[in-house]
Amino acid sequence: MKTERIEVHESGPNIFADLGLPDADNHFLKAQIVAELYRLTNERKLTQARAGELMGISQPEVSRLFKGNFREYSVDRLMTFLTGFDRDVEIISRPRVADGDRGQISFRPAIA
Repeated sequence: MKTERIEVHESGPNIFADLGLPDADNHFLKAQIVAELYRLTNERKLTQARAGELMGISQPEVSRLFKGNFREYSVDRLMTFLTGFDRDVEIISRPRVADGDRGQISFRPAIA
């Protein structure tokens, strides 16, 4: 039996950037928001239909969203979905710590 060698590479924090996908930062931000929506849905033991009611979308749309098909949604719309779960969303702008680097957008869910 022949063993196949698998090449392993260290990844950065954004898998979409590591894969060289266009608009990787925006896609990563959306993925983080969708992950939080999924977490909230499971934490509250909601059906996809009930989660859809809170977000203002249909159950099939929730299913597609949770399967990773969220390119059609803007970050703004996804943040609005969070407010349907009684979440406040804050946007904070602050100076970049590292000189010369471009600023970045990040998502951090609050610990309740």
